[in-house]
Amino acid sequence: MKRLEGKVAVVTGGNSGIGLAAAKRLHEEGARVAIAGRESETLEQAVKSIGNGVVAVQADVAELPDIDRLYTTVVQKLGRIDVLFVNAGVAKFAPLTETSEKTYDEIFDIDAKGAYFTIQKAIPHLNDGASIILNTSVADKKGRPGTSAYSAAKAALRSLARTAAAELAAPLRAGRLPYQGFDPHRNCPGARSGRRRRGADDALPHVPGASCRSDAVHGAVGLAVEQAPRTAEEIRRPAARRTGAGGSSAACRPQPLGR
Repeated sequence: MKRLEGKVAVVTGGNSGIGLAAAKRLHEEGARVAIAGRESETLEQAVKSIGNGVVAVQADVAELPDIDRLYTTVVQKLGRIDVLFVNAGVAKFAPLTETSEKTYDEIFDIDAKGAYFTIQKAIPHLNDGASIILNTSVADKKGRPGTSAYSAAKAALRSLARTAAAELAAPLRAGRLPYQGFDPHRNCPGARSGRRRRGADDALPHVPGASCRSDAVHGAVGLAVEQAPRTAEEIRRPAARRTGAGGSSAACRPQPLGR
């Protein structure tokens, strides 16, 4: 039996890039997959490339009615949700002095606001023990020139992952996928060490060394079957429980999906 046999997985931004690759992998693992994206043409192409039974919904996560329509469609056609990959995002880069209000609003409307309400509006439709995965970036903590608006939006997403995990820990799982391929000048920076970062993120499920898109896809699927902290106390627990390079904290040991 496949790891996600019979489970329902939703991937926003599933019509291209990491989202499409993750949707394919989730489908291969047995999940019933729904994807959302803004462009009807790429959605149609994505459905053909993923396989049979995929539900595609044209939706812009910056528009709250579109998110409502996404979940209404998913529940009607597939049922309640077991895996939510909050992947939709936009990356635009400009120096701080040259970033326009339009560019700033577009980035935050999709990367921060869109992700926030994608999670909030999903909650009534999630099965007990469901997994929520957010596609973040090392840009949330590295001050690279030309990335100010994008980095700030990803920092907001990182904070959301922590607070969502604290609030929803008992019935759900929340984790972040720190994709490191955001660099506008290089598609994929060199792979980082697998050692888990010290500090606040030690409490969250983490994908060590996810430096390229293929790593990010494997990480998304891995988090879909990984046990996240169950209680706020586990989330607050000090980093001393880390197991070292490539390891996971005791609160995040892999477990079968669902309970």
